[in-house]
Amino acid sequence: MKKLTNLAMIGTASLALAACGSSEDASTEATADTVEMPADEALEAVTDEPVEDAAASETDEDAGEATAAVTQETAEAAAEDAASVAAQVEAAAAEAEAAAAAVDSAADAAADAVDNVGQ
Repeated sequence: MKKLTNLAMIGTASLALAACGSSEDASTEATADTVEMPADEALEAVTDEPVEDAAASETDEDAGEATAAVTQETAEAAAEDAASVAAQVEAAAAEAEAAAAAVDSAADAAADAVDNVGQ
């Protein structure tokens, strides 16, 4: 028994050492892989210079008028979408209530059937 225990301990130790080892050459320098590496590689070939944004030089008055017109249009569209979604939610709630009532009815019928079997 003692020999078997020694053999098992040696086998376990050798498997643990094998699991921790690596076949890579120790003389190669380790490089950390980061998330930025693929992004850096993708941007290496970019030689374009930045251009000025025309919208950045607009005055507040010009931007305010355009924003007000868009805001009114988007507000009306959003209100219509919200009403549509509310109607869909109400319909889904009604269907859920009907399904719950059907489940309750089926559960009552099953309980009655079980009671009748025992009689």
